[in-house]
Amino acid sequence: MLSATTLDVSHLPDYAYDWALVDVETSGLIARRDRILSVAVLTFGPDGVQTDEFSTLLNPGCDPGPVHVHGLTPERLSGAPSFEDVAGRIGALLQDRVMVAHNAQFDYDFLAHEFARARLRLPVARRLCTLALNRRVEPPVASLGLASLAAHYGVPQVNAHDALDDARVLAGIFRSSLAEAARLDVPLPLVLCPPRQDPQFAPKAPKTPCAYRNPGRPVPGEPLVQGMKVAFTGETATSRAELVARAVAAGLNVMSSVSRHTGVLVTDDAASGSAKARRAIAEGVTVVDERTFLELLADVRPGTPHENRTPGRKPDSPATDAPAPEVTAPEVTAPEDTAPAEAPAGRPAPSPVAVAEVPAPRRPESAPSVKPFGRRRVLVLGGTHEEAASARTRVVELGGTAAINLSASVTDVVLMPGGERDRRMTRITALRLPVHAREWLTDPTAEQAAGAAPAPARQGATTEVLPRGGVVDLPGDTGRWHVSASWAQRTDCEVDVVAFVLDEEQQVSCDGDFVFYSAPESPDGATRLLCDGPTEQSIAVDLAVLPPAVHRIAIAAAVDGAATFGDIGAVQMTLAPGFDAPAAAQSTLDAATSERTLLLAEIYRRGPRWRFRAVGQGYDHGLEELVRGYGVDVE
Repeated sequence: MLSATTLDVSHLPDYAYDWALVDVETSGLIARRDRILSVAVLTFGPDGVQTDEFSTLLNPGCDPGPVHVHGLTPERLSGAPSFEDVAGRIGALLQDRVMVAHNAQFDYDFLAHEFARARLRLPVARRLCTLALNRRVEPPVASLGLASLAAHYGVPQVNAHDALDDARVLAGIFRSSLAEAARLDVPLPLVLCPPRQDPQFAPKAPKTPCAYRNPGRPVPGEPLVQGMKVAFTGETATSRAELVARAVAAGLNVMSSVSRHTGVLVTDDAASGSAKARRAIAEGVTVVDERTFLELLADVRPGTPHENRTPGRKPDSPATDAPAPEVTAPEVTAPEDTAPAEAPAGRPAPSPVAVAEVPAPRRPESAPSVKPFGRRRVLVLGGTHEEAASARTRVVELGGTAAINLSASVTDVVLMPGGERDRRMTRITALRLPVHAREWLTDPTAEQAAGAAPAPARQGATTEVLPRGGVVDLPGDTGRWHVSASWAQRTDCEVDVVAFVLDEEQQVSCDGDFVFYSAPESPDGATRLLCDGPTEQSIAVDLAVLPPAVHRIAIAAAVDGAATFGDIGAVQMTLAPGFDAPAAAQSTLDAATSERTLLLAEIYRRGPRWRFRAVGQGYDHGLEELVRGYGVDVE
């Protein structure tokens, strides 16, 4: 916990809050299914003084899960209270305070579900994630796990995975992180938390994956084929549940929406004017009534099975909250694989500045040449959007990485016209960071020849830096990946990160495969949206449990309102094998001035392997058109 030398930020309005630091140990990783086994809450005032402390074991009434991780056996938990017994005490500690946790969405989601089971409201209006805060601060550490940060900040850890000890370690880490944020003038990544007692908070039951490839639309007069996509609309004599069950049993792929890839729409009123009926007519989809469909189900021809080539652990492998395994940087692939997938219907084709024109990096056979910026992380200030984007591209060409925020890892600043008026310049001057004119990017060796000190080592020096269109192979033994996007903070607009889980035809299998703020998890739970702050969102993908029909996960960002990515500026992408693992790859992407939607990245199958591509393709239209192009039914 905080020592006698507490951090007093009560005089800094942007950092002065009442805090409630939380840690939970759980029976698994899925909040809607698993339970909290132990919880600890520590409260602090804006002056850094601890005001209260509470911790307890909990009897979950179920199997405690990975005992080898948390050490909480059924015998230890048998006499503990239930969550309902202590919910009032926990709620009183959280009330009117900012909830703080490491990977805060995890703890928040578990608390939200436990409060909902107790028929109570979780009294948290804002939360702060120390993991997200340290991603903004960027301390020189190997990873952002609790143990690594504790070692870096000099916080002793006695009993890892004990909720109270972890909460005390969290307090020490938070104290130091908050001091670094104040030193760097880094805005706190506070997340607004909507009420979560709504039963819709829990995702729907998983859709039964279809085991067969889509053979296309039926031929008139011939039988249906397994794998054909079928949708239903309107009232039917047979219950919808029975129709769906019989269609699935026959090997058909039941969809919740209609797209150009739908084979059959079943309705007894094709002129009903429903959204599905209108789309079916517009796309030329075969429309049959219920009686005809039931007759067709009697003779469905065999289809072509999907090949489940997903590497990694088996889908039924037990999940734990153990630290992510260490992996080497993904292997950089040859440049012939850089062309993006064909734009889906309803989406405009890529602009003339297409991803295919940008060659992917390739690891040379001989020893790589040393580039001037091999260890530099450069922040570009000022200039027009095009000038700043060009400067960031040049930084990457020189072997460095382009920063979008001031952090502890920034080694240099390039000042473009108008950059001297940036509010961060005061702090940059105080930190004595080297400031260069834009001409430095033309000849970076000139200052070195004049005796300038070399750049210090920075965090992520072994991280693969990808240009726009760059591709890396993902190691076959790692199933979980986090793709994070971050941008400079703005107050006049918001950016939403979304994901589409796509089949071989670049279409969603159901509307639930569109993952966004209001539906943050795909039906199978393999793809999730994580909101870590107002300037950072992540897509977590578990490749090992994706259905075999999934061939691609497309990740995009859209600007809410009239602003464009020319106003937002660069978006930084990172790829990591875990929420707190070191980044395996990163890329800084700039859209054009007028673009409102940006296709950030793709994780996709290539033969037996999965690959990651930093795309950076922008579109002038809004998110709705992109959503329709991927086959999502938008009312």
